[in-house]
Amino acid sequence: MPFVTLGGVTLHHRYVEANGRTPPLVFINSLGTDFRIWDEVVALLAGEMPLLVYDKRGHGLSDNGTGVRSIDDHSDDLSALIDHFGFNGVVLVGLSVGGMVAQRLYARRPEIVHALVLSDTAHKIGTAESWNSRIATIERDGIEAIADGVMKVWFTPDFHAARAADLAGCRNMLIRQALPGYIGTCMAVRDADFTDAARRIAVPTLCIVGDQDGSTPPDLVRSLAGLIPGARFEIIRDAGHIPCVEQPEALTALIRDFVASLPEGKPAHG
Repeated sequence: MPFVTLGGVTLHHRYVEANGRTPPLVFINSLGTDFRIWDEVVALLAGEMPLLVYDKRGHGLSDNGTGVRSIDDHSDDLSALIDHFGFNGVVLVGLSVGGMVAQRLYARRPEIVHALVLSDTAHKIGTAESWNSRIATIERDGIEAIADGVMKVWFTPDFHAARAADLAGCRNMLIRQALPGYIGTCMAVRDADFTDAARRIAVPTLCIVGDQDGSTPPDLVRSLAGLIPGARFEIIRDAGHIPCVEQPEALTALIRDFVASLPEGKPAHG
């Protein structure tokens, strides 16, 4: 199990090497998950392009460092991890809050980002009231108190009916996350608004959403794509908020096609 300590934060990660000219894909997981949500996508893409997955600060086997106060904390960690590997350009693949981290890293270091894949995310997610209510519930009763509701937006009714073991495993992953990392990341998402920054994204961008996403619905993700000049927007059928678990083949096909369409060399940055 590879670990590295960067800026005082120990990050759990996995790197899958590949030959060829494709820039590395770096996957950023969602709130309340660890990098295992990408397992099937990584398996499908392994050997085609370099792949890096990691657990965000305060999630999975990564530690919480000095805590999470804003998306910048997660962006700093990702920036340091990319530098650690010596990548001079990457494709960021971010899910939910991971998509916000990708947007923020691009805003701060556009020269290292070749392209963006923004899955089930937005420029602004939720309201202060909705996040404060969630935080208060968790502080009082733990993540277990919201777990069943979260599963309903993460996955479709068909997933609930047909994949009970997978559902139970994903629920376990959620409720076993460290409270400080989860709550801190809730606060970070609550306080993030990248509406103006999205308009300044000047690299190829693919926005993706599950057709039954109850957390960042299709219209919200479509509005993000509308802000980003030239962004492509795609809907994955029969998927909720976590298509990499529910429909990995469809998600992988979109990523593969998008990466193949990228111009060679470094793109212009705004």
